[in-house]
Amino acid sequence: MHIEQFREYCLSLKGVTEEFPFGEHTLVYKVMGKMFALTDLENFESINLKCDPETAIELRERYDGVTPGYHMNKKHWNTVATHAGIPDKLLYEWIRHSYDLVAASLPKKIREALQS
Repeated sequence: MHIEQFREYCLSLKGVTEEFPFGEHTLVYKVMGKMFALTDLENFESINLKCDPETAIELRERYDGVTPGYHMNKKHWNTVATHAGIPDKLLYEWIRHSYDLVAASLPKKIREALQS
């Protein structure tokens, strides 16, 4: 996966904004103001994605390119190496999983607005 593919996919999801809250090199994607994905803009070597805790452990055990979230809550975030041979199809699924987890945690009123 290339950074443009990552960017285009994230922005294709409903209610997503692209921001730089941690400096000009850390690209962050939020759904309705809550972060679900981030990466280094200059060195697109990994993506941090939110993940269900049980699934996070399974992915870390199964894929060498998946590790506990760098500078993130290790229980709820994974860092996924973008050049570790993980198929793009899986990366898209994991990005969507992260988005869905965060969207599901939004207040009901905001979730309803997102779904309309």
